[in-house]
This record gives sequence, structure tokens and C-alpha cells, in this order.
Amino acid sequence: MPATRIGVLTGGGDCPGLNAVIRAVVRKGVQDYGMEFTGFRDGWRGTLDGRTVRLDIPAVRGILPRGGTILGSSRTNPFAEKDGIRRIRETLAKAEVGPLIAIGGEDTLGVAARLTDEHGIRCVGVPKTIDNDLSATDYTFGFDTAVQIATEAIDRLHTTAESHMRVLVVEVMGRHTGWIALHAGLAGGANVILIPEQRFDMAQVCAWVTSRFEASYAPIVVVSEGAVPKDGELVLKDTSRDSFGHVRLSGVGEWLAHEIERRTGHEARTTVLGHVQRGGTPSAYDRWLATRFGLHAVDAVREGDFGKMVALHGTRIVRVPIAEATATLKTVDPALYEEAGVFFG
Repeated sequence: MPATRIGVLTGGGDCPGLNAVIRAVVRKGVQDYGMEFTGFRDGWRGTLDGRTVRLDIPAVRGILPRGGTILGSSRTNPFAEKDGIRRIRETLAKAEVGPLIAIGGEDTLGVAARLTDEHGIRCVGVPKTIDNDLSATDYTFGFDTAVQIATEAIDRLHTTAESHMRVLVVEVMGRHTGWIALHAGLAGGANVILIPEQRFDMAQVCAWVTSRFEASYAPIVVVSEGAVPKDGELVLKDTSRDSFGHVRLSGVGEWLAHEIERRTGHEARTTVLGHVQRGGTPSAYDRWLATRFGLHAVDAVREGDFGKMVALHGTRIVRVPIAEATATLKTVDPALYEEAGVFFG
């Protein structure tokens, strides 16, 4: 048995940069510290069911530019599973794994925090979410790629909107926060940006749309999937929930287009970017950030600094308690949204 065998898993929604983290973890751990690694398939599901894969340097060659995750992912919550903690302990013992590096967002890292604090299973966290909503880090990898993809889509939609003089509504990801919508909407020259942090007035949206047409231009409306009208409720495709209790979002774009067309008389269409935003090759920035996170996560394991998450503060990678990092979401500052308002209408 090696002196240190480390487990690695990726949980939650996939995003560009996950493979860069895995590569960095393995390369530095093997080369600098003589560690060995075991990957768990499909997030926390792999630790429950004993699904493992060997991770060594040959296994991570060539994965830096690849999107998704070679380990697979899922939205499995061990605390919602029968005998979940016992099963994890048995899996780790059978695989001869000690510490775990958990790469994920609010839910995946929330599990890691509880396992460390309540059950003595040693975890180090790496923040991953394209929504960029973890409060303890300036940025999460995957976000930059999602913004670039959304911005390119908005750029392309301007020309078809103007060709037909119709409203085009672009629905982007953002369950609780509007970072993607704000960044991509501002970069792409959107005429309306709607985010979850600010309930929107449908009459005001229609006024902005009408104003744009009066200037002989076709408007682009960018909306986060979690945006909610002032006099309405969250728009849902269905009411089913995952193991963390989250409902399936998407649908606000279609609803918004219907309301705009009904109220203004102008034709409106919807483009839902959906999973396109988190698929494909990561941007250079996301590869850089994910790689640095992986390198520093291995250092945390080697130093026994468990229950911590690596985070970006300015240009420095620091460590913060996982429980603290997942306690509150990082929401869009109203002042930032107000800045973008100059371009509405």
C-alpha cells in the first residue's frame, strides 16, 4: 500500500476545466510527492457504489483542453442515501484511499464539509460552478468559458434579430445569481438583462423593447434561468427535484417571449443556450485557474489541511473553510447591475 493514496471525484453539473484540475492534481501529486490516486466515477455515487478508476500520469495525458470530466459526474447526495456514510467508509477502506479531493459546487462541497466535520472523512475542496456564485472565491473555473459562449451567441443573434426586426430572448444559466447574464449581456450589447437578484417589471421590460424598436433596432433580451417577475413566480419546466432538493429550471425565456409579443405586438423568439454553455473546450483562463486550483489542492492534502477549499483572492490561491465557502452565495452587487442599466432600452 502506498504511503498516501488520494481519492478524486467531480460532482454536480459538468463544466469546462474539470479535467485540468484532475491533471494538475495527479501530475504534482505523483511527481513531487510520490502520491497515488484513485478516481471515483460519477461524483459521490462512485464512493457509495465502489466505482473506481486508477489515476496516474498516463491517464491524464491530453485531457487539459477537453471539456466535461473523465471521471463522470452526478448530483448524488450521500446523506439522502440509505446507509450512505457507512457505504462511503467501506468503499474508501476497500480502495485503500485516505483523503478525498472533491471538485464541485455548493452541493458537492457541502457534502465534503459535513463528511470532514461530522464524520472524520478528510476532504479538500476545489470550487467548480459556471454560475460563479461561491462567495469565498473571486472566480470559479468554467464561468469564463460560459460567458464567452453566451457572448458569442448574443453577437450572432443581433444580426438575425435585425434582419427580421423581431425580439430575441436569450436564456442563460443562473439558478440563484445572474453573473453569466450580466457579464455576457453587457459584453454582447444586450438591450435588457434580467437576473435572479432583481425581480423584473414586465411593463418596464416592454417599454425598453418598444424604445429599441423606435430607434429602428431589434432588441436582445438576456435572462437568467432563475429570474422572476415582480408579480409572478419562478417559471419551472416541472416540479421534480434532485437529491439536493433543487427543481429543474428553464422556461422563463419562452414565457418572457410570449409576454413581450402579447403586450407589444412585436414578434419575439427564444434561444435557450442550456448545456451548450458548459460543454466543450475550456477557455485559456479557465485552464489556468483550474490548473492552479489542482496544484494547491494537492498541497493542502500533503499538509493535512482538511476541511478547506482552495480559492482565488486577487491573483493568489488561498484556503478557506469549506463550510464557510458554501454558507452563502455570492450574488450580483446592485451597483454592478445599475451600471449595466445605462444600456437598457
